[in-house]
Amino acid sequence: MAEKNMVKKDVEKIDQASEFNLTRRNVLGAGALVAGAGILGSQMIDPIAGTAYAAGSDAPIKIGFQAHRTGIGALYGRWYERTTNAAAKYINSIGGIAGRPIEIITEDDGTDPKRGADVVEKLATQHKVDFVFGTLFSHVVMGSAPRAGELKIPYFVVSEGYHVASGALNRYVFQPCITDVRAQISAVSGWMFNNLGKNVTLIYPDYAFGYNHRDYASAAAAKHGGKIVAKIAIPPTESSFTRYFVKIPKNTDVIYHVMVGPGVLTFVRELGEHFGPNHPQLFGFIDSLEGVNISSPGLDFLDSSYFWEAMPRYADGSDTAGSRFYRNAVGVDNSGASKSDSKDISAYSHMFGCWETLFAIKEAVEQSGYKSKKDYSTLIETMEGFTGFNEGIAHPQGAKAFSGKTHQCYGQQFVSKVGNGKLNVIHKTSIADGMYEPETDYTKQSL
Repeated sequence: MAEKNMVKKDVEKIDQASEFNLTRRNVLGAGALVAGAGILGSQMIDPIAGTAYAAGSDAPIKIGFQAHRTGIGALYGRWYERTTNAAAKYINSIGGIAGRPIEIITEDDGTDPKRGADVVEKLATQHKVDFVFGTLFSHVVMGSAPRAGELKIPYFVVSEGYHVASGALNRYVFQPCITDVRAQISAVSGWMFNNLGKNVTLIYPDYAFGYNHRDYASAAAAKHGGKIVAKIAIPPTESSFTRYFVKIPKNTDVIYHVMVGPGVLTFVRELGEHFGPNHPQLFGFIDSLEGVNISSPGLDFLDSSYFWEAMPRYADGSDTAGSRFYRNAVGVDNSGASKSDSKDISAYSHMFGCWETLFAIKEAVEQSGYKSKKDYSTLIETMEGFTGFNEGIAHPQGAKAFSGKTHQCYGQQFVSKVGNGKLNVIHKTSIADGMYEPETDYTKQSL
């Protein structure tokens, strides 16, 4: 009971953490401040001008970036890579990690599980990186993480599946800066069932990430007096969807949809064509709209529908000093598009995890005193001792609680409503809304 009370107090502290009081010069100029990551108290790190690494070593810390450059995850992979490079550039501009520069070494896994395992091995044995980082698609995580455990190299994923927190992986795998599906659904489901309707049809991708939605949405329905009246799984490579929509029961109050991959625009267009104006309430995880311009032809029917977002695409949805700094650093405008190409819509609700995870690695290295691979055990134990992350430049999405037992973070979520051609935040959850009892304890595994 004492441990539970301590966790509750920690979460309350993190929930109440305010953004740093930064001036415009501090945020945009050479005097920017970086938030301490692994502790509740605000630890400030003074910037080091240029790329002078006198306090550490000229030898870089090599971070292997496992990128989805090709395959169904290519849109996400492109923005993950862009965000990773922006974070590395900024961290190097303030002195690197423990006085050492970051070197990002990128390999394409093709969004393929088998190739993912090969990429982990190549990064570890050929490139001899210190850490591997960046995987998003859950089937690739599941195919890659066991190899990281066999090679005994820390593996930091930026996914959303429940794979890490479930205990299905190993002690070398962390998901420190992006929340998992179970936490997300736990946080937003009460709002959905209480505001939109009790009878829900779930449409989800036919692989591990989708199964997480299926299982935890069902559990949430039972908790909130709702019912999942149909569960419709769709292959992630599908290119036409109308034949699935005829399976939606007539008593459906809400269509809860979460689709990914290159067919998302076709999915939402065909959903509108199938139902016309007389459709059930729509609640979508933003995955169904990531990289898609809401003003695209055929998407008018999305007006007045609702989406979950982890980090609001439009700047006014989360207008903090940290989020403004981050948005500028990754080159995204106030509507979520690339500043260099207004037609290039970002994966804004996911890619922040790359930025934040690099800062979590920075904090773990610096607190543990990591110098080389012989220090892996100390680094892992140090990260397992973290209890949360402060909101700020290092963590622009917001403050987070962290569980050393599950290697998983918990954070705030946003519900947005489509109107006037944009996503408008109407509800923000607390960290506590998404927390659940741990089902595993990685700290009991050997290193």
